Amino acid sequence: MGYQYKFEKILHVKEKEKGDALATYHTAVQKFEEAGEKLYELLKKKEDVEGYQSSRLSGGLAIQEVRHHQQFISNLQNSIEYYQKMVINARNRMNHEQERLIETNVEVQKYAKMKEKDLLHYLDGIKFQEAKQMDDVSIQQYMNRGN
Repeated sequence: MGYQYKFEKILHVKEKEKGDALATYHTAVQKFEEAGEKLYELLKKKEDVEGYQSSRLSGGLAIQEVRHHQQFISNLQNSIEYYQKMVINARNRMNHEQERLIETNVEVQKYAKMKEKDLLHYLDGIKFQEAKQMDDVSIQQYMNRGN
């Protein structure tokens, strides 16, 4: 009879949970990065528009054009605020998923350590049985020599 770990199914389930948590974490990281990149693009665009407007103002600019730029900057600011909230939410979700991943990883490690200790205990038991059998064989041979 070979070695069979009594919690093998539980360990398998925990490893699957860890894999799922890892995939969810990677998705959360990807969404955080996407939101961060979009926020960066909007901030850069706002900076470029403000720079363009200030350079145009020094050379003279029609009031209608100033209003147009201000409206565009205002719309950019609204988009920036929206993406700032998205980045905060994505960061919070990413951190939550990271904590969940760490917890599932710890669970898997606990069961793996238990399996390792159980295997060592099983092997010690086999060694003990083999030693006992060797003692019995030695005793039988000694008794047979005496006859």
